[in-house]
Amino acid sequence: MPPDQRFIIHVDMDAFYASVEQRDRPELRGLPLIVGGLGPRGVVSTCSYEARRFGVHSAMPTAQARRLCPDGVYLRPDLARYEEVSERVFEVFHEVTPLVEGLSLDEAFLDVTGSLRLLGSIETIGRRIKDAIWERTQLHASVGMGPNKLLAKLASELSKPNGFHRIEAERAAQELAPLPVGRLWTVGKVTEQALHRLGIRTMGELAASDTARLASALGRQVAALQALARGEDDRRVEPAQAEQSIGAEHTYDVDITELALAEAWLLRHCERIAARARQRGLQGRTVTVKLREPPFVTHTRQAQLRAPSASAIDLYELARGLLNAWWKSQQRPRLRLLGVSLSGFAAERQQDLFDSSAERRVTDQVQDSINSRFGSGSLVRGGVLKTRRQD
Repeated sequence: MPPDQRFIIHVDMDAFYASVEQRDRPELRGLPLIVGGLGPRGVVSTCSYEARRFGVHSAMPTAQARRLCPDGVYLRPDLARYEEVSERVFEVFHEVTPLVEGLSLDEAFLDVTGSLRLLGSIETIGRRIKDAIWERTQLHASVGMGPNKLLAKLASELSKPNGFHRIEAERAAQELAPLPVGRLWTVGKVTEQALHRLGIRTMGELAASDTARLASALGRQVAALQALARGEDDRRVEPAQAEQSIGAEHTYDVDITELALAEAWLLRHCERIAARARQRGLQGRTVTVKLREPPFVTHTRQAQLRAPSASAIDLYELARGLLNAWWKSQQRPRLRLLGVSLSGFAAERQQDLFDSSAERRVTDQVQDSINSRFGSGSLVRGGVLKTRRQD
């Protein structure tokens, strides 16, 4: 093959959160299912294809979704469970190439150029990925293939759901020509409207348009947009860098005005991020608390642990001090959102035999074991239970 030719695969799980729920709860299959925030401030995270027929889509306010689909089934997301499934999906990716660029829990680009000699054609590798994901998760993935990221992503989008499609460089112009310009990854609403005012609605029309005429409306981005409209894209797959932070946060339908409830949510967040850090073999030193007052005034407070840790109680004790200090400084403390993050990571270190935190580590290990066997959240500290009333 030419030395500069690349083979890129884009994998996108179909209606991921909703599909996990329907897999685990057979009574939900075939029903319009919407997963997202359920309160007045809620937003749709994802929805089943049955719900999409009513016009529901991700990022839509839940209140609007209820008007469009009043008989739908509405569920809060279970992110811990989705993360567990996502890890199994990404294990499949890393079995075929180390060049994996994760975009979210359910979507990634893979550069398989170096894998062809060992594993076969790009279609063979794509089919292997698709089949392995189904075998391990019983979930469908749409697989798109192409010589660059743009064409691979468009191939998966055009073939959804449960898709499998390749766009070759020789056919790119033909396949892209009738597509709306809004499908290009750099074209937002403002640029799309500017193109529509020029009478340009498809990628074919954009690629064939006079550059000078476009420049008067779009400025310097014209050359890049026309290249994309021709199917040209030189972005490389960028493998994930070392994790910078692990966090958890929650936006409340009713503002928190009780310190004890805020502390309960803080403990819940600390349990979650500590478990994720232990799962990755990481210990962090920096704890950051995020506090948002209504409507959108956000504060952050940060402090350092005495030693790197992945203990929920170590994180909670430090975070609780930051929360209490902020709370006492406010005349009428109210929280619309509360979050915690852990950063400043180091690899998990060997523990001192006589370390006084040994009891905490044993508690964490028991909790990890039970939650791994029976599902995330099966065993929590008693202080977390107060938050369950808001789920």
